[in-house]
Amino acid sequence: MASLAADTAAPPWPNTSDAVELIADGPRQLLAVAEQEAPGVYAVRPLTPLSETALITNSPEDPSLGSELRAELATADRIDLLCAFVKWYGLRVLEDSLRAAKERGVPIRVITTTYIGATDRHALDRLVRDFGAEVKVNYEIRSTRLHAKAWLFRRNSGFDTAYVGSSNLSKAALLDGLEWNVRLSSVATPAVLNKFEATFDAYWNDSAFEAYNPDDDGERLDQALSQAGGTSSTADLRINLSGLEVRPFPHQRDMLERLRVEREIRGRNHNLLVAATGTGKTVMAALDYRALCQKHDGGAPRLLFVAHRKEILNQSLRMYQEVLDDASFGELLYTGEDPRRWQHVFASVQSLNVQRLEQLAPDHFDIIVIDEFHHATAATYRRVIKHFKPKQLLGLTATPERMDGLNVQDEFFEGRIAAELRLWEALENDLLCPFHYFGIPDGTDLTSIGWKQGAYADRDLGNLYTGNHARARIVVKQIQDKVSNPGAMRALGFCVNKAHAHFMADFFREAGFQAAALDSDSPAGVRAQALSDLRNGKLQVIFSVDLFNEGLDIPDVDTLLLLRPTGSATVFLQQLGRGLRRTESKPVLTVLDFIGQHRAEFRFEEQFRALTNLSRNRLVDHIEHDFPQLPSGCQIILEGKSKDLVLDNIRTQLGATVKTLVKEVKDYGTPRLSDYLRESRREIKELYKSDNSWTTILRRAGLIDAAAPSGETELLKRVHSFLHVDDPDRARAYLRLLADDAPPYESLTPTEQTYAAMLFFNLWDNAGGFTSFQQGLESLRAQRVFRDELRQVLSYVMEQSDHFPIPLSGPHSSVPLKVHSSYNRSEILAALGVARFGGQMPRSFAQGVQWVEEIKTDALLITSEKNEKDFSPTIRYKDYALSPTLFHWESQNAIAANSRTGLRYQQHEQQGSHVLLFMRRYKSTDIGKSQPWMLLGPATYVEHTGSKPMAITWRLQHELPADVWTYSAITPG
Repeated sequence: MASLAADTAAPPWPNTSDAVELIADGPRQLLAVAEQEAPGVYAVRPLTPLSETALITNSPEDPSLGSELRAELATADRIDLLCAFVKWYGLRVLEDSLRAAKERGVPIRVITTTYIGATDRHALDRLVRDFGAEVKVNYEIRSTRLHAKAWLFRRNSGFDTAYVGSSNLSKAALLDGLEWNVRLSSVATPAVLNKFEATFDAYWNDSAFEAYNPDDDGERLDQALSQAGGTSSTADLRINLSGLEVRPFPHQRDMLERLRVEREIRGRNHNLLVAATGTGKTVMAALDYRALCQKHDGGAPRLLFVAHRKEILNQSLRMYQEVLDDASFGELLYTGEDPRRWQHVFASVQSLNVQRLEQLAPDHFDIIVIDEFHHATAATYRRVIKHFKPKQLLGLTATPERMDGLNVQDEFFEGRIAAELRLWEALENDLLCPFHYFGIPDGTDLTSIGWKQGAYADRDLGNLYTGNHARARIVVKQIQDKVSNPGAMRALGFCVNKAHAHFMADFFREAGFQAAALDSDSPAGVRAQALSDLRNGKLQVIFSVDLFNEGLDIPDVDTLLLLRPTGSATVFLQQLGRGLRRTESKPVLTVLDFIGQHRAEFRFEEQFRALTNLSRNRLVDHIEHDFPQLPSGCQIILEGKSKDLVLDNIRTQLGATVKTLVKEVKDYGTPRLSDYLRESRREIKELYKSDNSWTTILRRAGLIDAAAPSGETELLKRVHSFLHVDDPDRARAYLRLLADDAPPYESLTPTEQTYAAMLFFNLWDNAGGFTSFQQGLESLRAQRVFRDELRQVLSYVMEQSDHFPIPLSGPHSSVPLKVHSSYNRSEILAALGVARFGGQMPRSFAQGVQWVEEIKTDALLITSEKNEKDFSPTIRYKDYALSPTLFHWESQNAIAANSRTGLRYQQHEQQGSHVLLFMRRYKSTDIGKSQPWMLLGPATYVEHTGSKPMAITWRLQHELPADVWTYSAITPG
């Protein structure tokens, strides 16, 4: 090694037997030493230096991708490959380098798919057996999301490289194909390399990518490749119980959790579940039944599943058997099939006639599930619903609207939908057809149209649109412009009333289209024929009025014409759902929404928030920038003046002043907060902008006469800090402390005293000049109006919560925080015992971590998405979910891996300390207040990389709620 220090310009080494041999000149010296240390490893080097980027096109002037990859493999310490398919001859190009990597103990991870059946099974087998690779496969053939082709080479030296481009692991891609690939470097493009690793790890932990073992999974892979390649059909595959636990998709977990909240938190046992066709309603019902079985004493509860076709019954029974892993579960009841045990019956509604029902006691079945519940108003269904008195009734439907314009939830479920599909979740998870939405200005002026009960008057709208040839011409022209083949389209047009529907059908026929109008007066035979003609391509468009359900299940619908304003997000999504069914022949759903000049009361934000899952303020920003972040394949394009119309409308709603709110409250004339919010369809947080409050509005509206007591104004400014309260125990504790006969602090149990501290510091985050909790809480006795408002707020927000609160256990069982409930800074610090008299005040807390010595716990407060002003290309890849149970977190910059804190993170289980993770999506809410954190729960250390900061992976004790997983993941599952 002394030779490295020699001056290469010095005289030659003495020619003696003990002379040091000159091993290389100049810059080759270090490489020469490395080659001596590990012969052969460094003999092959990439032509592109490790610190540089390059574009490789497999042209004669470029090195082939195969040769560059061989050189990269020779010096990598970790190797990751992502590609749609793996071919035998592509693998052969790299086999020597892969074998050498295995001999050096280099871990290799490969993610691939069964896309078009192109993968060679024996190539995957060899990767696993000969080269020691871990392989994961996506078997999904309905749609293939993974088209990426990329390599990542990690090196302990820090000189990481990656290749991203068009090349799968095939001979053509690596040697002679016209492929383009970009070579990246951690020196030149560090942010891109960080994103690569984070995204790859997210895929790796995604349950959609399943570990492949040739011995256990080879036959399954063969079948999947055969089917994807078109050499076999689904019918060729053998159907057996898998023996594996059926697990819900994220959107299904989300809906099942909200269903559980309705039952167990709110005590409602008759519930409606609404989800688009194709998103697995029957799977959800079966999973729900499995969960109810686990809570039921004395075996599986008696079940009645009702549908109107035997094909549905057979499929549903099969699904329940799969979910329950019990091939003998259930019996069928329809023509030719009769149950013997009558414990778990899958019955056609026609078979449950009067005579049959008389033989069954009203309480015979514990659980009744009714599929396609929008049929419930028919006499056959009413008979069943009226006869039975089950412990649980679950209705399933894609469309709760009835032919008469009413909703089944109003008649059977007190106006409630227990759980409704969140559109963005289904789109993110590739369960629905992507859409292209066009907002098109139509030149109509609606500002003078009558407004009643939160909507335009249908008669006035109908008069405006019916006979409006100019608007109808715009609709036809836009179809010709936006639809690739208008003659082959299958379109639905949603109209205001019957006259409008028939006018549009007549206009379209005159324009050369095959069109029809359907409404509630259309005879059943006419409706059936029209729908059949649309399916078969004999009709190009049907114009309808509130005809969303009966027989209108046409998966091939590829165009929607929204010809009336839709202020309700629910109705908008139900209309959209008519075209979101996936089919092989439909690449995208085209949505043409015709937009006029609206009244100030009309609200565009509801439909766009339903489409995007954006908060109100961020919605404005995304509209301004033409919706840069949407689910894969989706587009929202606001053309011409429509963009200004929508933006002005939403900004008007965002800018609602106290004066506006006071006028509305006077018009409604109600002093009850929940009544006003229901009638006005406003969000509660709109009332609390700029330190406003419900009491302030009522006083200005003349609905409160009593003079305000001293201190009320400051207390009312704190009401906004209770808008997130979402667990019943905390709400009940706060309500008891706000009651006229509230107990004294000293009489409370330890848990109740902690809740009292949380309430106290939430009102006075700097102790408010009080010297005890009792003194502060006693001061509220004189604040009758304030306490009434806060009680109304707590009662209202608890009805909006949709996550099931899970108590902490073990070492944290005395801490009254609930997993998946939300808390602000004051509540967290009070609950953990940090905020106290004579100690730290919540107002002084600014850091994102807190070590609590008394309970040996690190509380980590995480913000998932930084505000725009804080954004940088690297910030998104610091704190994110790797899977529903794994979370990647980056420590503060000063924390070294070998520091006391760093070692405590790594060794917390051995040292007897604990970690609690809290996360919020944004720093602030739409009203400019600090957003609360959700408690994700206890976490345990898995691994880390780096130092100052440390990048730590934590394992969560409880799965993330599905909606939280969707927005906190690098890529959704």
